[in-house]
Amino acid sequence: MAAPTPRSASRLLLLCAAAVLSQGGSGSLQGFPDYSFSEPSLMMDNVSVVEGEVATISCRVINNDGSVIQLLNPNRQTIYFRDYRPLKDNRFQLVNFSSSELRVSLSNVSLNDEGNYFCQLYTDPPLEEIITVTVLVPPQTLVINTQKDTATEGEEIELNCTAMGGKPAADIRWLKGNKELKGESFIRPMEEKMSLVTSRVSLTVSREDDGVAVVCLVDHPAVQDLQIQQKLSVQYKPRVLLSVSYPQGLTREGESLQLMCTVMGKPTPEKIQWLRLEDNLPENAILSGANLLINNLSKTDNGTYRCEASNSVGTSWADYVLYVYDPPTTFPPPTTTTITTTTNTILMIIADSTATTEPAVHVKENARSTIAASLENSQAAEEVPMTVDHAVIGGVVAVVVFAMLCLLIILGRYFARHKGTYFTHEAKGADDAADADTAIINAEGGQNNSEEKKEYFI
Repeated sequence: MAAPTPRSASRLLLLCAAAVLSQGGSGSLQGFPDYSFSEPSLMMDNVSVVEGEVATISCRVINNDGSVIQLLNPNRQTIYFRDYRPLKDNRFQLVNFSSSELRVSLSNVSLNDEGNYFCQLYTDPPLEEIITVTVLVPPQTLVINTQKDTATEGEEIELNCTAMGGKPAADIRWLKGNKELKGESFIRPMEEKMSLVTSRVSLTVSREDDGVAVVCLVDHPAVQDLQIQQKLSVQYKPRVLLSVSYPQGLTREGESLQLMCTVMGKPTPEKIQWLRLEDNLPENAILSGANLLINNLSKTDNGTYRCEASNSVGTSWADYVLYVYDPPTTFPPPTTTTITTTTNTILMIIADSTATTEPAVHVKENARSTIAASLENSQAAEEVPMTVDHAVIGGVVAVVVFAMLCLLIILGRYFARHKGTYFTHEAKGADDAADADTAIINAEGGQNNSEEKKEYFI
C-alpha cells in the first residue's frame, strides 16, 4: 500500500474535523462563521481612470485552495499568470501576488485600454469574473462667446459656452455673481466615444450688470474647477443726482444757494445743462461746471430748476423746487416800564373783581398810566427800529378783551344788587285807612284828599 501524500493527509484531517463538529449539531464554532468548507470565490471592483493616469486592477480570492490565478486583457490575452507576465507590455506591472490576491497596475492609460478585463481561477470547474475599466477624458477646450461685445440697458443678450472632446459628456452650468442661471444644453457625439457640448443662456441686462462676470462652469468626473468667464459691458443713459451745498435749511431772501449736479452714465454724458422750467435762469445765477450758484436770493427766483444730462443712449434729469422765504425776524428787548404798567393793569382787575363800582375807576387810571408810559417809550422806540409781530398784537388784544369782560361782569353784579321799589294800586291809601273796607275804597279813588303816593327809582 502506497504511503499517503501530504495533500491526502490534510484532506483526511479535515474530514475528521467535520465529523466531530457534526456530532454537536452545528457546522461552526460558537460566535464565528463557518468558512471551513466554503467554495473558492472571486471578488473584484470596476475601475474608472482619467486618461494618462494609472489604473490598478485587482483580483481577490476567498478560500483559495491553491488554484492558479491569472488576469486577461479585453482581447483575452494573458497579462499575468500567477506572478509571471507573458504579455510584452511594460505598462503592466505586478503590485502584489499571493494566494488571495493578484494586483496589477497599468500606467499611462489611453482610450484603447478601456474595456472588460477577466480574472480567472483554475478550479474545477474554473471561475471567471469581469473587471470593467472606464477611461475618462476631460474636455480639451472651453469657449464662451456672446452675440455682441457691448449691450444696451434693457436689451436681451445670448451667451454660448462650448466644451469639446469630453468623455463622458460634460455638464455645463451658468453663474452670474452668486446667482445661478438656467441654460439649455445640446450634445453632439464625436469620434472615440467623446462628445461636444454647447450650452446657451439668455438674460436681460441692466446698468447694474455692467462689469459683472458671467461664468461658464463645467462639471465632469475627470476634471475639477474647469470654468471660463465673460464680463458684461452694458451702456445706459445718465443717472442724475442733485444735492444742496448750502444753505443748510430754509432758503431765505438775501442768502446764496448752490446746487451740485452729479451725473453717472456709460458712455460718459456728452452734455450737462441747467434749465429753469417756464422761465429763464436768473441774472444772478452762475454756472460752474455741473454746479449752479444763485447769489442774493429773492422771491423772483422761485421756480423749478432742472439739471439735464445726455449721452448716446438717452437723456435724464433731476429737478429742484426753489422757494425763497422771508428773512429771519428780529425782536428788540422789552422795556421795564411797559411790562410793569401792563402787569399792574391786569393785577388791579383781578384783585377788585368783587367790588361794586371801583374797578372802572382803576381801569381808567391805569389806562392813563399805560398811555403815558407808552408815550414815554415811543420816544425811545424812535431810536431803536421795531418789527411788529402778530403774536404781540394778539396778546395785547387778548388783554383788552379780558379787561372789558371783567368790567361787564362787575357792573352786572352791581346793578343786580340795587333794584327799585314801588307800590301797587291795591296798596294805595292803606296806611291812612281805619279798616280794610276803607282801604279798598281809598284804593279805588274814594279818598280824594289823601296824599298821593309816589314811586322812586334809585
